[in-house]
Amino acid sequence: MDQAGLELIADALAFAAHKHRDQRRKDREASPYINHPIALMRVLSLEAGIADARVLAAALLHDTVEDTETLPEELEARFGAEIRRLIMEVTDDKSLPKAERKRLQVVHAGKASEGARLVKLADKICNLRDVADSPPLGWDLARRRAYFDWAAEVIDQLRGTHAVLEELFDRAYARRP
Repeated sequence: MDQAGLELIADALAFAAHKHRDQRRKDREASPYINHPIALMRVLSLEAGIADARVLAAALLHDTVEDTETLPEELEARFGAEIRRLIMEVTDDKSLPKAERKRLQVVHAGKASEGARLVKLADKICNLRDVADSPPLGWDLARRRAYFDWAAEVIDQLRGTHAVLEELFDRAYARRP
């Protein structure tokens, strides 16, 4: 990766860390939220060998619009139109009911760009690992199983995107509670 790519990733990490600075995950430890985007980047780069700086930056930024006060225009001004597009492809419309957002993830997954598919795969891998290792407080067995099954529905729409990521997902899914 060239210097510009490294600078993009470092800037995305700093931006995401700032935006998520007061947030915690819903796990037992209430871990810092930034650990989740970092985990996506780690899966993509270290486990799957993805070296595209734009995809790695989008992984770091993937929840900023959905879960912080970040505007898409802010992302575009700082990171460019392509990264904004990638992030918006994996961003749920929070004005919709949760069940509809989940349904739309399944419907739209197969139509996403390759970069968005990679981010989505990494997101689901990390989420399954988190639910298996340290489920959100209050998630009973039925809810954890339902999450695993829904994530598999989303990933089924992405099959053929990246064999290593799909294998990592399958291994995470095999830990279904």
